[in-house]
Amino acid sequence: MLELFQQGFIQNALLAGIATAIMCALVGLFLVLRKQSLFGDALAHMAFGGIALGLFLGIQPLFAAAAVAALGALGMTRLRQTGRIPADAAIAVLLSTGLALGITLVSLVQGFNTNLFSFLFGSILLVSREEALMTAAIAVAIAAPIAIHQRKLLHLAFSEEQAKASGLPAAMLDYLFIIAASIAVIVSIRLSGILLVSSLLVLPNLAAIMLGLGFKRTMLASAAISVLAVVAGVWLSYVANIAPSGAIVILLVAFFLAALAAKKP
Repeated sequence: MLELFQQGFIQNALLAGIATAIMCALVGLFLVLRKQSLFGDALAHMAFGGIALGLFLGIQPLFAAAAVAALGALGMTRLRQTGRIPADAAIAVLLSTGLALGITLVSLVQGFNTNLFSFLFGSILLVSREEALMTAAIAVAIAAPIAIHQRKLLHLAFSEEQAKASGLPAAMLDYLFIIAASIAVIVSIRLSGILLVSSLLVLPNLAAIMLGLGFKRTMLASAAISVLAVVAGVWLSYVANIAPSGAIVILLVAFFLAALAAKKP
């Protein structure tokens, strides 16, 4: 088993996977507390549209995905802030738009290809050293500010009106958090793929919340659960010759079910 973790591609996968797991755990906790658990799924569908647009135009798909996801998320956030539509409706619009855009562009480029399949289902074992280091750097850039400003984000998550009344720049914090969530989703695509990316944001946090540990300990527990699932999932995918993204999500589901069973009624 130790020999497995000495291989370069496994080390790259673990570096990128652990960094992504911690970043998604922090971002996802606030999405869950804001009752926007499906927002990550909507962003992933917008990213699908962006990736299809990148492949259609012949540009870097992840750059196109980041631009489309961020612009769509900011637009829906602005629409929600105006009170014209509720948050769940904004998420539904975002999800539908991204999926429709992706399907339309895929049909124009005459169907799915290998690159698009890798984005849909993830390809963590193919991450290079440079990509792994870049992923770690992005994860630090996203996770550090969230950890530092956790009290402000927590205040915003529970009551946007009270946050505004207390003098917090609620609208600006909201926009910055949405941008951070968009980046986290784009980075996570290499690990779990578009179809499963919301699992990294939601499942470890639901499992940690079930433990009833308080906010800071819940944050740490969520990160620990996510990292453990990634490490075990990468190992299981190699020895059992199964897709790493599927193995990771199955383990996250198992952790959630275990936490749910252990919770006192």
